[in-house]
Parts: sequence; structure tokens; C-alpha cells
Amino acid sequence: MKEVIKNSVHTLRIENGMTQEAFAKQIGVTRQTVISIEKGNYTPSVLLALKIASLFKLPVEDIFSISYEK
Repeated sequence: MKEVIKNSVHTLRIENGMTQEAFAKQIGVTRQTVISIEKGNYTPSVLLALKIASLFKLPVEDIFSISYEK
């Protein structure tokens, strides 16, 4: 089975009226990193996931989840 990390970063960013650039600046990464996270091509470190959760004032589990695919 393959582990897949899913996230709601894109939806939360849009709901909060943030551009990718503004969001990237607030969490200390590049816009390209934000794009990769939103597309599911990059799994953030624990520290980065905590920064994202703190910014949105949500628990990490509400933003990131693991699913299993065959």
C-alpha cells in the first residue's frame, strides 16, 4: 500500500483571501514550495506543517491527512 498525504492548504488559503506569494512569505518558504504543497507533490516538515496550522488557527490534523492507496 502507498501512503498519500492529502491537504486542504489551497482551499484554506483561498478562503482566507491570501495569494500564494503572501502565504509563502508568512510561513517562510518560496511560492514554488506553496505550489508543490497545494498540488500534493511536496510533504512539508513537521515544523512547516505546524507553522501552516498556526497561521490558519487549526489543528494539523484538520489540514493534513494520510490515505492509503493500492
